[in-house]
Amino acid sequence: MPKLPTVAIVGRPNVGKSTLFNRLVGKKLALVDDRPGVTRDRREGDAILLGTEFRIIDTAGFEDEDPETLPGRMRAQTVAAVKEADAALFVIDARAGITPLDEEIARWLRSETTPVILAGNKAEGKAGESGLLEAYSLGLGDPIGISAEHGEGVADLYEQLAPYIEREEDPFAEEDVPEEDRPLKLAIVGRPNAGKSTLINRILEQERLITGPEAGITRDSIAIDWEWKDGEGKVRPVRLIDTAGMRKKARVQDKLEKLSVADARRAVDFAEVVVLLLDGTLGLEAQDLRIADNALQEGRALVIAINKWDVADNHSSLFQGIRAALEEGLSQVRGVPLIAVSARTGKGIDQLLSAAFEVRDIWSRRVSTGELNRWFERAVENNPPPAPGGKRIKLRYITQVNTRPPSFVLFGTRVDELPESYKRYLVNGIRKELGFGAVPVRLHARAPKNPFGGGS
Repeated sequence: MPKLPTVAIVGRPNVGKSTLFNRLVGKKLALVDDRPGVTRDRREGDAILLGTEFRIIDTAGFEDEDPETLPGRMRAQTVAAVKEADAALFVIDARAGITPLDEEIARWLRSETTPVILAGNKAEGKAGESGLLEAYSLGLGDPIGISAEHGEGVADLYEQLAPYIEREEDPFAEEDVPEEDRPLKLAIVGRPNAGKSTLINRILEQERLITGPEAGITRDSIAIDWEWKDGEGKVRPVRLIDTAGMRKKARVQDKLEKLSVADARRAVDFAEVVVLLLDGTLGLEAQDLRIADNALQEGRALVIAINKWDVADNHSSLFQGIRAALEEGLSQVRGVPLIAVSARTGKGIDQLLSAAFEVRDIWSRRVSTGELNRWFERAVENNPPPAPGGKRIKLRYITQVNTRPPSFVLFGTRVDELPESYKRYLVNGIRKELGFGAVPVRLHARAPKNPFGGGS
């Protein structure tokens, strides 16, 4: 499918860039708060404006700071986004009027080759009229009055953006993409400062995400489309999702951090495979197990990576200790892939991606009814279900009703009395003997309806 045209939203902090981004993508993807500086990394989404699809990038508020500081590194991401875009949408606060920082941003944009559309946000009613008149002084053409919050000015915005976002339809575009050719939705999760953004930058081989010694730099969950060439030379599409660090719930007091953690949890819900990144210098902590358990409860396939391997001590004992702790702490799913990586040197990245694709294949697997019930008959024969109260539980058959995660329904009489221990016996057998390994497996029990039970 041809690449969509791209528009980058730029402007100083707190002019409503993220609100406009959410308006254009039709979802509350970007975090929005009254305080300035909420957005840090570039955030991308698929936008639609009067039926025309394009790619939109939300950027951090443009600030005049030293390049080595966090605001300076945020500014570098904004500059990179504009250089890559087909057009830049420069947003000002029409109610506040033109500020010195708006003038500085305008000077920078005039020096770039990317076309610029100037929009005065918060222009509902007449409150923004004077600000829009001031905006002519920026030398970027006629400003458009919009209200990102109320959806006003859409037609004018489309008219200005149309030359850059309209494209001819490809008559040979393929609608149906085979499962193996669809992007692997891969979310990287973990505690703050585990190296999630650094790892993604190493995978991409570019400074795509802001990193640094400060904990909690990432706030939004950032999705990045990329292609990986596997060991056989095949190009595999991947959608990498960087997430905010997840601290212990009791320690999360700040409203913005709560929003960031909630956003990270939503990213897990939409992922196919979740990589839990551990800090190899700290080992496995209780919070890591909570994050892993949450991913498994949501039915996601899980891979665990030990980062900072290049600076960790006692590699063998560290690896074996984490493996043993995982077997005990995640006893419901044994054998989760555990891989040593280094975001700094690139060690283990190909192994990590290979494991992620492999575990997605297992997570998406469907067993034939014949194979499933042959196994089921052997399992029941080798270990018959108990007879609570002296009354026998009769198990008739099992069927797979879903994939991603694999889900099965067990039919029989009095199955509501089947002990959890016996269900675990069956789930463990499904994993071990039918090749489902360490992915989450769902098993539900149902009694068949009695056709002579009466009622209407």
